Amino acid sequence: MNKPFLLSPAGKDYLWGGDRLKTEYGKDLPMSPLAETWECSTHPDGLCVVRSGPDAGKTLLQLLEEAPGMLGTHPAATHRGLPVLIKFIDAKQDLSVQVHPDDAYAKDHEGGSLGKTEMWYVLDVPKDCGKAEIIFGLRESMTREELLACAEDGSILNYLQRVPVKKGDVFFVRAGTVHAICGGITVAEIQESSNLTYRIYDYDRVGPDGKKRPLHIAQALDVIDLKGTPAPRQPLRLLKYSPGAARELLSRCRYFQTERILLNTEGIPGGIRHASGSNSFEVYLAISGEGRIECEEESLFTFRKGDCFFVPASSGTFSFFGKAEFLRVVC
Repeated sequence: MNKPFLLSPAGKDYLWGGDRLKTEYGKDLPMSPLAETWECSTHPDGLCVVRSGPDAGKTLLQLLEEAPGMLGTHPAATHRGLPVLIKFIDAKQDLSVQVHPDDAYAKDHEGGSLGKTEMWYVLDVPKDCGKAEIIFGLRESMTREELLACAEDGSILNYLQRVPVKKGDVFFVRAGTVHAICGGITVAEIQESSNLTYRIYDYDRVGPDGKKRPLHIAQALDVIDLKGTPAPRQPLRLLKYSPGAARELLSRCRYFQTERILLNTEGIPGGIRHASGSNSFEVYLAISGEGRIECEEESLFTFRKGDCFFVPASSGTFSFFGKAEFLRVVC
């Protein structure tokens, strides 16, 4: 029987990143800045590695190729490797203004890749970050020609919708929605397993090679939603309590479902027991606190803020102990 196991992330040193993933989330990766950690990924641009259990040292992709049943019976499990990609993002500076393609466009134009629909859970907005906001969609509808003109002359920021954010906010970003995370914000991102990003505007920044980072205006114009975007509203969220835990649904779509779970097993000697299902794998991203996981009274591993662990489908029953907060992702 496959049991839950910890993962080690891949890191990205994009120029807009900071150091919070190192100092606050315990990421010991040899890069600076550390903009993103891909916590659960089988994407070739950032493979995660199994960190605990008998398969430690294998990539998650290798393990799932050896035991594809770990993904479960959900239709998304037919995708080679993991159908989702889970990240921490530390945006010390503004990210580029960008858009992602949907599955159909990616399949036809990007070698059969998946598109990229994603959601953000805002982990923190520092008090000294000024006006915390994101870019989310167009303020009003535009034609393709109008958008091309303002992208080329650098005035595109005047036409984008800016949305204030606070810790705990949730944003669902459909493929085709122009968007950007602005400086100072730390988020957890759950997305399709894709690394397709079409930049429209990048503040004329230069990379380590001294050259401006490339834009992808033609591709962006092919996939962007040109209609004015309604201001996003926070979803209705209802905490459901049970002994030792509370949970709330953050987002559900055809690609993934995300819950937030608050764990506190103080006064519960046996911890919180959980039985894995056959339909889907589960991924737990610890966003605060610490604890441990046991299976059949055997301690499998301890976890703390910043850790990510994978629960194979049909892996039986295990128990949570500790005081922590998770994002739980399933298909």
